[in-house]
Amino acid sequence: MAETLAYLWPEVTLFLATCVVMVVGLSPSAAVRRLCPLICGISLAAAGIFAIGTTPTGPEHTRSLMPSMLPYAKAIIAAVGILLVMLLAGTVDREEEANIEKGRTFDPLRLNSGEFYSFFLFSLTGLMLTASADTLIWLFLALELTSLPTYVMVTISTARSNAREAGVKYFFLGALGAAIFLYGFTLIYGGTGSVHLTEIRHAITTQMAGEGLNPITLAGILLAIIGIGFKIAAVPMHYYTADVYQGAATPVTAMLAFVPKTAGFLALMLVCSTIGWHYGESGAGLPDAVRLLLWVMAVMSMTLGNVLALLQTSMKRMLAYSSIAHSGYMLVGLIAGPGDTFTQSGLSAVLFYLLSYGVMSTGAFAVIASLERNPQRTHTGELAYDEADSIEAIRGLARTKPLLGWSLVICALSLLGFPLTIGFFGKLPLFTAGISAGEIGLVVILGLNSAIAAFYYLRLVAYPLFDEAGDEARAFNLTPMRTRPAVGALGAAGVVLMTVFAGPIARLAHNAVHPDSQGHVADDASNNTDEPVAAK
Repeated sequence: MAETLAYLWPEVTLFLATCVVMVVGLSPSAAVRRLCPLICGISLAAAGIFAIGTTPTGPEHTRSLMPSMLPYAKAIIAAVGILLVMLLAGTVDREEEANIEKGRTFDPLRLNSGEFYSFFLFSLTGLMLTASADTLIWLFLALELTSLPTYVMVTISTARSNAREAGVKYFFLGALGAAIFLYGFTLIYGGTGSVHLTEIRHAITTQMAGEGLNPITLAGILLAIIGIGFKIAAVPMHYYTADVYQGAATPVTAMLAFVPKTAGFLALMLVCSTIGWHYGESGAGLPDAVRLLLWVMAVMSMTLGNVLALLQTSMKRMLAYSSIAHSGYMLVGLIAGPGDTFTQSGLSAVLFYLLSYGVMSTGAFAVIASLERNPQRTHTGELAYDEADSIEAIRGLARTKPLLGWSLVICALSLLGFPLTIGFFGKLPLFTAGISAGEIGLVVILGLNSAIAAFYYLRLVAYPLFDEAGDEARAFNLTPMRTRPAVGALGAAGVVLMTVFAGPIARLAHNAVHPDSQGHVADDASNNTDEPVAAK
């Protein structure tokens, strides 16, 4: 128990903060209620410090397949989480808080802020628990703790019926995805006789050294990958993405772009690590059936996401389809595997890209969330704030609102992977890892899709910079929620700073996969051509 607790101080911190936020959100005092986002931010900062300072990472800690990944993963979750909680401020209860200020009697049943921020912290707690998972049961519960709060957050994020529709779609398709990967987990248990990831890895190694991988185990792994594909919005589990992204309030959409995707990729790393990557004359790779499934998912996600994004006039739908494409990019790193100490690691490239994508996508969504029209009453009598969505709303933005316009330009260029941005330095290791693994065809498709993406991302650059503001753009004003434009500026600043420090960040990501490169004793399986290699 003590050994397990040593890994979980960040999660414990977030859970305690969740309990506090639940109570604070129901306080009769408006000043106290406004502390909810601040408490969330402080707890996330503390969780990040605990992740770096208290998480055991040495080779003697064998409960996790990837122990050295935990500090890095939890630190980036905390960092992006702080940006997200700043962006979420003011998403719910704006009308009710205004009415209370005007003299309406305080009624805690009419307020949602306490629950809203509690759900946010619960989701990030689940995300950190996903990184810490050492059993299939733990992994399933962590993934569901990550996802279940987001269904409610989507539904209550705005007063419009679109949010309720998006929440229902998200919930039912999420239940389908959970059922698929849970069934896959049961087959893995049936094929290996264990729910512990390290024991599953040993059982699979024994099977592959004998008559080959048990068909039940293989079927379980394939189903688990397909089901977890819902979390990362990868084809064929991508259908919900555009509708949910558009229906939810933009701050919640920014959360959906990072949190479930990160949980999904962390889970995929753990699942694939149980079966391992082989190193031999043919290069690095997963077993043929697993590699083929991931290969098809990567190609279809990149291509379908980018092609459909070309057709959009809604910025949120455009970024939703681009999110599918980015999942396809990162699947290239997953296919390439951990590499070794001296070659580019695909898994470290994925970890690096998750941080880059989290910062630049949050910055882009923050700019969109910062533009509002005058609120209107819905058919239920509730006040709904009309956020920018059409791409026409950003015409001339760099001239009318320079801070927002330039923040969007910088984040969009980084999302494109424009040279000398963090998006470029994040995507480059995916190329080199794919080449090192012998996946030349996949790398070519990745390059072609990056070129396709340039068309719609450059629209997000050209419209603010070179166009004049039209009637649609002039109809939008700056939101009174001052933290939103601040997050846009911080996202752009983060892109610039991370570009300057791309080398050190990349080394941290590499060390998260290869602890031997920072002085730890490596698992000698990385140089064994006969054994399946799991991430160190």
